[in-house]
Amino acid sequence: MNMFKKLLVVFAAMAMPSLAMAQPANLAPAPLTKEVAAPVVATPAAAPTAAPAADAAAPAEAAPKSMDGSLPGYTPMRPNYEDSVGMPKAKEVDFQEQFTENGQYAKWINNAILLPIITLISLFVLGLLLWVIVRFNRRANPVPSKTTHNTFIEVVWTLIPVLILLGIAYPSLDLLAKQFKPAPANAVTIKATGYQWYWGYTYPDHGGFEVISNMLKEEADVAKGERFRTENDGPKLMAADNRMVVPAGVPLRIQTTAADVIHAFAVPSLWFKLDAVPGRLNEKSVTITKPGVYFGQCSELCGARHAFMPLVVEALPPAQFAAWVKAQGGTMPGEEKPAPAAPAVTATPTETVAAPAAAPTN
Repeated sequence: MNMFKKLLVVFAAMAMPSLAMAQPANLAPAPLTKEVAAPVVATPAAAPTAAPAADAAAPAEAAPKSMDGSLPGYTPMRPNYEDSVGMPKAKEVDFQEQFTENGQYAKWINNAILLPIITLISLFVLGLLLWVIVRFNRRANPVPSKTTHNTFIEVVWTLIPVLILLGIAYPSLDLLAKQFKPAPANAVTIKATGYQWYWGYTYPDHGGFEVISNMLKEEADVAKGERFRTENDGPKLMAADNRMVVPAGVPLRIQTTAADVIHAFAVPSLWFKLDAVPGRLNEKSVTITKPGVYFGQCSELCGARHAFMPLVVEALPPAQFAAWVKAQGGTMPGEEKPAPAAPAVTATPTETVAAPAAAPTN
């Protein structure tokens, strides 16, 4: 044991000189980097204003909404209850009044072509049935006719239906072609996205902002202080907190898609219905002829709350639409965005330099 201690002491004595030589007498501080102020003369006079200029280049934020959904320069339009514009009418048997050219054309086809033809055919068939009942019953005609063919009748009942179908086909195909006519290059694009169970409206031509639209509940169904439906918003189960605001009299390119399941964007008074399919972008053009508020609903069974995702389209004059876009934080096409701040000519107020290392002493 004593021998082991002696060997340990000898080994330590031999190692100490080498350890002492491996380290300098005065340790120099490790090279560090720190921020030091640049000379005052190197700081440009406009440097303190650089940060606000950069902030000005950022997109404007949307103004806060009030309880009725209004924004600076925009007040939601009150629906036209008196004439039932854009909404169902009590005891109505006809299509809703149409506010697009295609809708007016389609309603004319229905009222001027289809209904008269259907009425005449129905009356003709009813007359034939009554005539057969009276003329060819057993009492009036005890000996039935043995006639099996009549060339004239067979030509008539073949030729007349063909002419009727041709008369219906031409305006129907014409309407179909107009409904799928591509939007012009200057059309305003709005992307409608269906969610379970609400709508989102994106405006790619105006900064790309999105407006989320949910159905407004009744006053008794919301907590105190929350927004509820009023008569200025629309009929029950059809009013939304945020509308799809568009310009009137301007071609619109409406694109539809969905985030989860299949939905359908449908507004009867605009003669518009287009499926919203996940992973697919459908497109259709429409021009609203009159400013107003037009109501629709999802028309594809999409889940438990399918009946509670209405959509509201508000068509405004172009000037009012531009004010709404700016209130949402967007920009109108052609407007110049704020230019970013010019880079500083000289060194920045602070720069990173390496601290001088002390020379090692031998």
